[in-house]
Amino acid sequence: GLVKTRFHGDLHLGQVLVAQDDFIIVDFEGEPGRSLEERRAKSSALRDVAGMLRSFSYAAHAAALRREPGAGDVAAGIEALAAWEREAARHFLEGYTRVAGDPASANPETFRALLDLFLIEKALYELRYEIANRPDWLEIPLRGLLELAKT
Repeated sequence: GLVKTRFHGDLHLGQVLVAQDDFIIVDFEGEPGRSLEERRAKSSALRDVAGMLRSFSYAAHAAALRREPGAGDVAAGIEALAAWEREAARHFLEGYTRVAGDPASANPETFRALLDLFLIEKALYELRYEIANRPDWLEIPLRGLLELAKT
């Protein structure tokens, strides 16, 4: 019962523009590390959901890594970022499941299992990217993988 469709393939916060009270999604080229054939293949839209959820994680963790020296209570700042990430993910998932029409969203266990699979896939892709391009950011996908291992 899984719906396959064309999907963005590299959906994250940097691919979303806000215009007045609307959102515009841009850059439908897919993940640059994948072949054209892979980027054109139909798959589950949950791959894009996973990409956006990982983007919330990246935003929170990147903000923590870029913390200004001497900027207030570290623990409170980290907790505030974690709370923002949880709330952003919750609201995004609520909105997605409300309008998606994906049969997987009708069964919460199947939905969560598929989403977790795509979250792991995305975090592994990020890990490979960070090793090759930004080793000082390895902590972000590693934390994501550890958090997924706990669930």
